[in-house]
Amino acid sequence: MAKKTIALILAGGAGTRLDILSKHRAKPAVPFAGKYRIIDFVLSNCVNSGIYTTGILTQYLPRSLSDHVGIGRPWDLDRGRGGLTMLPPYQRGETGWYKGTANAVYQNLSYVVDQNSDYVLVLAGDHIYKMNYRYMILEHEKNNADVTIAVKEVDYSIAHNFGILSVNDKNEIVDFEEKPQNPKSNLASMGIYIFNTEFLKNILIENCGPQGDSDFGNDIIPKLIGKSNVYAYKFDGYWRDVGTLDEYWKSNIELTLENAPADLHEENFKIYTKSESLPPVKFRNAGSAKDSLVSNGCTIKGVVENSVISPGVVIEDGAVVKNSVIFNDTIIKKGSVIDRAIIDKKVVVGENCIIGVGRDYTPNKEEPEKLFSGLNLIAKFAHIPSSVIIERNCRIMSRVSESDFKGRKHISSGETVHSDKEGGVFDIIH
Repeated sequence: MAKKTIALILAGGAGTRLDILSKHRAKPAVPFAGKYRIIDFVLSNCVNSGIYTTGILTQYLPRSLSDHVGIGRPWDLDRGRGGLTMLPPYQRGETGWYKGTANAVYQNLSYVVDQNSDYVLVLAGDHIYKMNYRYMILEHEKNNADVTIAVKEVDYSIAHNFGILSVNDKNEIVDFEEKPQNPKSNLASMGIYIFNTEFLKNILIENCGPQGDSDFGNDIIPKLIGKSNVYAYKFDGYWRDVGTLDEYWKSNIELTLENAPADLHEENFKIYTKSESLPPVKFRNAGSAKDSLVSNGCTIKGVVENSVISPGVVIEDGAVVKNSVIFNDTIIKKGSVIDRAIIDKKVVVGENCIIGVGRDYTPNKEEPEKLFSGLNLIAKFAHIPSSVIIERNCRIMSRVSESDFKGRKHISSGETVHSDKEGGVFDIIH
């Protein structure tokens, strides 16, 4: 591209709908598809689109994200000019924490101005998709737009979860509502914006500030409709908002299908990540995997079906893992059966456990709106005793130990098992 584009990746949200998966890490740092993190997709999109100046706006629990991204070497972003810059909030005058997407960019206008770019590409750091931004930028230029918003048709049943817009026959946006109760269309904003740099600077200075507007969707974009050149770019490729536990689980599991909706093997559009130096997967004894993603460093002695297995996982003899997502370095011991679970890193499941059983789908009593479809959720560092049966929609919290079960061998649907370490120093060390 003759004109220079920089990217700003918004990666500071708490991601509370992912419950205990994001309790100790930023949502963009949550593992996905075995070896990746969620943020790998947007970073890979940038470099595959020829955009090598990228700022990541962090805030909530940034350590795991910063550890993963580092100086950007896996994405070829460790450059003397441009490259990757972490942009955390800091105290200056009356400002401090980022108060929303627009406020976050406003607080980093000095970084934007210093890059001397023609365009600023504002991106969400917590979506899973593959997109070449060059085509969107070309359409932005063709339309002589001030701002272009990437949009995708979604099912009307979930349209209320998104910013919804309407367009005319020229793809000019004529109406925009953030998460309306009664959507007028099913064109959803993907949280991807291209701004002319000078235009962005002016509207943020005019509208944002210590007491000003804070969010692009709620505050800034609606004010621009009818007053500025605001266009939609229609995207028909793979895109998933993995903001809920169900969507996160489904988006992982669908990648195990023969005709998966996203091709992770595409040679000309790779997804890059920070890879650990681990040995190849080892299958021992009767170990097998069917319709699954199994990452490096795993040892499989049992059976894996329709599941996503992250690096370093051990599945012992006679254990069966089905329809599940297992994070790094977890151990599933002999004879245990796991069905429809998300299990975080460094969990130990004792021998002969059954996790995910029965027809009782009572929603989780503490988080009924997050856990209701039959999934079980086990947080990092938990240790489940041998021969425990866990029904459905259960939560096992971080650092739960055998003593926290208090001798119970049956956890009914909808229950949560807490650790006696919660709220103490061990709960914040992660």
